Amino acid sequence: MAVNTSPEAPLPVGEVSRLIGGWIDRLGAVWVEGQITQLSRRPGAGVVFLTLRDPSYDISVSVTCYRQVFDAVADVVSEGARVVVLAKPEWYAPRGQLSLRAAEMRPVGVGELLARLEQLKKSLAAEGLFAPERKKSLPFLPQLIGLVCGRASAAERDVLENARHRWPAVRFEVRNVAVQGVHAVPQVVQAVKELDALDDVDVIVVARGGGSVEDLLPFSDEQLVRAVAACRTPVVSAIGHEPDNPLLDHVADLRASTPTDAAKKVVPDVGEEYERVRLLRDRARRCMVAFVDREERGLAQALARPSIEDPHRMIDERADHVASLLDRGRRTLGHLLDRADSELTHTHARVVALSPAATLQRGYAVLQKADGHVVRDPSEVAPDETLRARVAEGEFTVRVDP
Repeated sequence: MAVNTSPEAPLPVGEVSRLIGGWIDRLGAVWVEGQITQLSRRPGAGVVFLTLRDPSYDISVSVTCYRQVFDAVADVVSEGARVVVLAKPEWYAPRGQLSLRAAEMRPVGVGELLARLEQLKKSLAAEGLFAPERKKSLPFLPQLIGLVCGRASAAERDVLENARHRWPAVRFEVRNVAVQGVHAVPQVVQAVKELDALDDVDVIVVARGGGSVEDLLPFSDEQLVRAVAACRTPVVSAIGHEPDNPLLDHVADLRASTPTDAAKKVVPDVGEEYERVRLLRDRARRCMVAFVDREERGLAQALARPSIEDPHRMIDERADHVASLLDRGRRTLGHLLDRADSELTHTHARVVALSPAATLQRGYAVLQKADGHVVRDPSEVAPDETLRARVAEGEFTVRVDP
């Protein structure tokens, strides 16, 4: 419940602490899961002190339990182990500290961990975080590789040495982190985010050597899986050995069976690339030589054709034929013109012979009335009518006798 306070009527620290303790006492016992850190078992002490930590969110809380409670699981529980605790929250008013008083403690077995991981795997897969279409392609030759691994670890050495052996010019941006324990998840997540924020980093490799199921649990953490899924830079998972299969392998853009395998998959082998270039160059040379030879043969065949070897021969052959046709055309046209001239002469002679002027030349005359009408019948004229007589050399008038 809310407490009414003001600057003029504040609560003493002791009263605030007492109220907090009262509220916490109402909570009752709860089952809590976490990873044990800072385990303290003092000889002869009846109480065991430990810290229970949530590796996914980097949150921890102090736990106290009677020795007989811890001794029941002491053989199977140590620092780094995951446990489930039935505990009552307690508030220590003098120091203002919250702790849990454990009444029962149970180790989380490997089978139970694997079952939880399988359930988490199905949940994340249902969200599409493992879908193949989300996978990004790795660059052929990365200029700068981000590497997340343990400090001075075998995984770091394997990746660096094998990558530089394959491509000596490759560069690395290394982030050394805890790869197991309670600090592993936040440190790996932070390193991945830092490398993803660098524009020069072309690919990120998360590498770790082999280990037990418990040792590899940080790489199946939901927070890390979601951080890798949100990366814009391609991520390569190189965790453990071939049989190991943390959830990071499913969300990463490429899974490598070992850190050495990651180095082989991230950078090409300079010797293999030189050999590939040599083979391609030889193939290109053979193709070019074959192309030139084929074109030379085609050119030789074209030059061997009669039309190319003696291009004037066809013209000369056609010249005689053209001359013959031209002579024939001239003769034919001459015959046609001569015949037309003869026909024209005969026609002219007939026209002249049949023309009225020729008739007049022979002494005939044409009588025309005043209106120009030609007189053809004596009945067409009247006595004393004046007619016009047309002869070869001119015309004159005549009068009809009564």
